[in-house]
Amino acid sequence: MSIYELKPRFQALLRPLVVRLHAMGVTANQVTVAACAISVALGLWLFFAAPSPAAFALIPLWMFLRMAFNAIDGMLAREHNQQSALGAFLNELTDVLSDAALYLPFALVAPFSPFWVGVVIVLAGLSEFTGALGPTVGASRRYDGPLGKSDRAFVFGALGLYIALGGPLPAWSAWLMPIVAVLVAWTIVNRIRRALAEAGAATRT
Repeated sequence: MSIYELKPRFQALLRPLVVRLHAMGVTANQVTVAACAISVALGLWLFFAAPSPAAFALIPLWMFLRMAFNAIDGMLAREHNQQSALGAFLNELTDVLSDAALYLPFALVAPFSPFWVGVVIVLAGLSEFTGALGPTVGASRRYDGPLGKSDRAFVFGALGLYIALGGPLPAWSAWLMPIVAVLVAWTIVNRIRRALAEAGAATRT
């Protein structure tokens, strides 16, 4: 079970807003680029400015708003005839860039290892690349878990909130990033396996 599977209910809540945005002339690509720009700006500010731990509260807040942005751009594209080849590239590439920027500040948080945070960033990018490759083998775009984009947003958002509230991270939490890395690697394997299974089933019908 992935948080992604709750997306239809979230979209239903956002649909009235999407209709209003469309009437205002807002495009899916504008929403996509805006979400990426805010993500990168926030992640780089937290990393280079090294503000107080309370600033990490911005991460869970923005993670939630970013999910709304992602849902809105997809609904504008699909439901208001704004799908485009450029939008397909922007949707995939900006997600990877945004994730990398938002995970980066955790490299400064003890006892997390910068190495393992870096591994998570790389594997997260590979997991989305793997999902996007589904159509190239005759399968759908894969969003399988156990740690897809929405699930990772929940994990890092929860960590950001904990840090912001001043909760000291115990020594054993150094294992959290390796565990996240393993789960993201498992996600990659699941996406490959299920894409191949889907493609195989399609060729037999």
